[in-house]
Amino acid sequence: MKTLDEPTVENGTPRLAYGLLTDLYQLTMAQGYWENGKLGEQACFTVFFRDAPFKGGFAIACGMSQLAEMIDGFEFTESDIEYLAGLNAPGGGKLFKAKFLEYLQALKLSVDIDAVREGEVIFPMEPIVRVMGPILECQLLETALLNCVNFQTLIATKASRVAQAAEGDTVMEFGLRRAQGAGGSLWASRAAVVGGCASTSNVLAGKLYDIPVSGTHSHSWVMSFDSELEAFRAYAKCFPTNCVLLVDTYNVKKGIENAITVGLEMRERGEKLAGIRIDSGDLAWLSRYARERLDAAGLTDCGIVLSNDLDEYTIESIREQGANVMSWGVGTKLATAYDQPALGGVYKLSATKSQGDSKWKARLKVSEMSSKLTLPGVLDVRRFFFEDGRIAGDMVFDVNEPVNAEDKIIDPSDLLRQKSLAGLASETLLRPLSRDGKSVLAAEDRCAMAAQARAKEALGKLDESQKRLLNPHTYPVGLEEDMWHRRAALVAELRGQKIGW
Repeated sequence: MKTLDEPTVENGTPRLAYGLLTDLYQLTMAQGYWENGKLGEQACFTVFFRDAPFKGGFAIACGMSQLAEMIDGFEFTESDIEYLAGLNAPGGGKLFKAKFLEYLQALKLSVDIDAVREGEVIFPMEPIVRVMGPILECQLLETALLNCVNFQTLIATKASRVAQAAEGDTVMEFGLRRAQGAGGSLWASRAAVVGGCASTSNVLAGKLYDIPVSGTHSHSWVMSFDSELEAFRAYAKCFPTNCVLLVDTYNVKKGIENAITVGLEMRERGEKLAGIRIDSGDLAWLSRYARERLDAAGLTDCGIVLSNDLDEYTIESIREQGANVMSWGVGTKLATAYDQPALGGVYKLSATKSQGDSKWKARLKVSEMSSKLTLPGVLDVRRFFFEDGRIAGDMVFDVNEPVNAEDKIIDPSDLLRQKSLAGLASETLLRPLSRDGKSVLAAEDRCAMAAQARAKEALGKLDESQKRLLNPHTYPVGLEEDMWHRRAALVAELRGQKIGW
């Protein structure tokens, strides 16, 4: 039997089994919709997050390729139905009705999904995915959809921050051994590349997602020989075009000297020592020392690789101390999003339409906190640009309502924070991902390397102050002015209050 950690390959495309990748309450609600005659009711759900991860100023969208896979592979198999049929209700009897399970087994998705492109820079409180279709189908997709988008967006964002700290140096993702299981590791490796890593050590991820892989040897290679010098010489003979020597197995200074010896021997053979790697100790001081010794020996083209629990903050600090580094190996703190384990993206009902109706009805979750209010309507995002290409601000708007001529946006939680974007060029961000239950995502929009290029381009349009690792300047995202007031009126209506403007 296939599991989530065992991808099925169909026409060369890896695909996971998604039917039961859901929370139980999604299925109980689905039965409720089925029993209460809501099969013809249309719904619009919107995905957004409230706060930028890692106390930063942005996020990098990721996971849409897997979302397309989910749509195409969504089904309830015979064994799925058998399992559900065996579930008992806490109060006695079977949890699910036989007729409902028959309906599930025959279900074919008919939803339309629009999403931002992978690699796009995104911000809190704006829609990044919109799902429209029969409410039962939309409900069944919630959990798996959030699983696709939340995790990969989180890791892609972390990778982007790490790559930013590296300031153009190569970053390699090394996190497989401490990632959250096999499935988590695959998605983490892919997302890390989308966010800006040049490669991954994860060979299976390289195969499945067509992303570069990299790696040389570990301490055990050195320890298996009688001497470090012997180990280095053996490795150089095996891999003369991919020789990076790990120099900290016993003594870093001695390891550097042994690497220099081998590097000079390789040069005599017309080969090149690509680099040395330091994986422990004071990385800033040792990298400067190594550079001096390599240069003194004439190995000025031998690079230095640093690893050992790195993140964006340690990389920034090491660089500030004058380290000259070729590449960085970043593992645990990247693949696990060590300092923030979840993005916090949510999937909220924003509009419904009864069978036979032509007009959508806005829906809203009311909260005692303004930051927790959801966004009503069939939503999209319009991004505005300054003349020099930098992004100026994002407007969340209802596609079925007119937009104020001033293109004014208002902060979702603060009426006093307003900004006019009138006269600026703009484009909408949500693009078709599925139509009538079938993915329509182009090959370019499924490619991790294309998404990486897109992310680099998108970050280039963001002001430097908004990319700071600590205390970034807030990028302006707001509701279209009339939408802001409609939401306020809807809140008052749902609370039985009166409001006037």
